[in-house]
Amino acid sequence: MSPRLIIHSFNYSPIHDERSEHSPAVALSTTHYLLPTILYIHIPFCKQACSYCNFHFSTSMKTRDAVIDGICKELRTRRGELADGPVPSVYFGGGTPSLLTEVELGRIFATLQEYNYLLPATPASPQKTAYKTIRPQDHKNNQGGAAGAGNGLFPGLQAGSRPEGRGTAEITLEANPDDLDEATIANLAASPVNRLSIGIQSFFEEDLRFMNRAHSAGEARAAVEKVNRAGFHDVSIDLIYGGQTTTNEMWAENLRIATDLGVNHISAYALTVEPKTALGVNVAKGKIADTDDAKFQRHFDMLVNHLTAAGYRHYEISNFCLPGHESRHNSGYWSGQPYLGIGPGAHGFDGNRTRRWNVSNNAAYARAWAEITSPADFAAADGFLYDAEILTDNDRYNEYIMTGLRRDIGVSVEDLTRLFGAEKARHFVESQLGNVAAGLLQDVSDGTYRLSRAGLMRADGVAGDGFVV
Repeated sequence: MSPRLIIHSFNYSPIHDERSEHSPAVALSTTHYLLPTILYIHIPFCKQACSYCNFHFSTSMKTRDAVIDGICKELRTRRGELADGPVPSVYFGGGTPSLLTEVELGRIFATLQEYNYLLPATPASPQKTAYKTIRPQDHKNNQGGAAGAGNGLFPGLQAGSRPEGRGTAEITLEANPDDLDEATIANLAASPVNRLSIGIQSFFEEDLRFMNRAHSAGEARAAVEKVNRAGFHDVSIDLIYGGQTTTNEMWAENLRIATDLGVNHISAYALTVEPKTALGVNVAKGKIADTDDAKFQRHFDMLVNHLTAAGYRHYEISNFCLPGHESRHNSGYWSGQPYLGIGPGAHGFDGNRTRRWNVSNNAAYARAWAEITSPADFAAADGFLYDAEILTDNDRYNEYIMTGLRRDIGVSVEDLTRLFGAEKARHFVESQLGNVAAGLLQDVSDGTYRLSRAGLMRADGVAGDGFVV
């Protein structure tokens, strides 16, 4: 047994390279995704670089037009990799998707509807009214920002009109508070976007300046209030804990403000010091103190206590929701659902063994897609536009253990046996004997292994004990 304190948040994301040293990279000409396939679209632009961020993004907008062109062409060209029918969820991640102008977002949604990623419009369902075709010259003429919802790019939709019911596609867009002015919110409210994920991180100026966030504490709170008035009631916010500037009192106040605002989903992550980021460089040089495991433990305990007392379900280590408001898209990643990744740096997974990722270079991505005119051209672009890997049985098993233990549903021995065979299931049970004795797991008499409160902060170590290497 080797339980370790979690000092970072494992984020099973389509813009992370999850390559295993046991999984050789391969170039595949064609991948066919199993149903249902969820869709991730990476918008790789930011106003400024946050001090801690190691995702793929650029603060240069020079390639913006060409990258949007490439994203639309990639959606058209790769549609044949998916089975017929609409996708159950679309996630605009970044980068900063809220930087998209009305015309840019309209072009992407027009492509999604034209190529049947989303349900076509019907007169009885104004929330799904089709987009008019957006011409390149329209795109070029609307670089000044979102113009509001009144010019017909999102016809038939009124601000505040939100698709109802869990049967509709979940369409999430990540947004920064400083982008959410009235015009941008009206534009988003008139679009098919029905869920916002707002990067608050903190409601305190000290934290925001330390993290080099573009928004202010006042904008953070106002953003949530404004989107609620516009009719967005499926809202998630991100918070960061354990940072060098965040005191216990500040963290308690962040949590109080978040629940008082009534958001129905909260993702909270420990501040991670990543190499090659501004924060990582300054910590390495001794200019800034490193993070503190004891503070992480305190803030995590405060997080769980406050949110569960407020009625939030702690359904994944870093994610909490009010009943019925789980992120369907992220739950798809954690459950091994196939996903198609579109845009620079985006990853995809076919639901079986193949993971593929696009080049994390905006200029290279744009140049490649300017030359591609067919699926055959795309197949020939492996090695410079994208790379791929084949996951081994052990890779799949290990990922299943990691993501299962991080969720409140846990790992079922019966499911392990069905999916990976009796030998791996037996290995897992034997590997957890010490963790059960140490109180890091709940009662396992029903054959399901769920982390206890003590085990949550040591999830990486508990899962690692069960890995096959």
